[in-house]
Amino acid sequence: MTKLLVVESSPRGDHSISRNMTRRFVSRWLEAHPDGEVVERDLMESDLPFVTAPWLRAYFTPAEQQSPEMKEALRLSDELVGEILDADHIVIATPVYNYNVPAALKAWVDHIVRKGLTLGQDGSGLVTGKKATVLLASGGVYTDASPIRDRDIATQYLRLILAVIGITDVTVVAGGGAKVVDMGERTMDGFIANIEPEIERAAAA
Repeated sequence: MTKLLVVESSPRGDHSISRNMTRRFVSRWLEAHPDGEVVERDLMESDLPFVTAPWLRAYFTPAEQQSPEMKEALRLSDELVGEILDADHIVIATPVYNYNVPAALKAWVDHIVRKGLTLGQDGSGLVTGKKATVLLASGGVYTDASPIRDRDIATQYLRLILAVIGITDVTVVAGGGAKVVDMGERTMDGFIANIEPEIERAAAA
């Protein structure tokens, strides 16, 4: 069975453009994979902690030497890593805040880049043979012709992290100029419709 992991990071619920992009993606993906399974990881509901000193002590302690407290410190991180390893296709849906990803998504990254699990001791990525799609909503437009193209840090960062853990088959669907929805200049449906062909292609791949 083909499994899709969806990672949501917007705090805006139904008003989130990236979440609305996700809904279109999942709908099309299920049409293309009628027997597929969708696993959702909503970072707004996961109460994901930032990396702490106890977490780092547990991380750098060999598994066979970890105390029960250390294992508990890594429990959620282990769960997040397991979701990635079990998935065939990973979708990361995110808004852009100040040119980069929200803190919750950065925290997720810090929990899933794990030596011995997703990253080899030699620095090679262990998560191979999988696809990833990034659904990105931003107020700015970062196309190649844009004068602020060099500020597209979020896309560069996510591509880098995915490559580090071994995922190089990455599609980015950029919902640039999304502020027109917040400003009431365009409806949500109208905005999503403009990028729906890209969403459909990514979902059908």
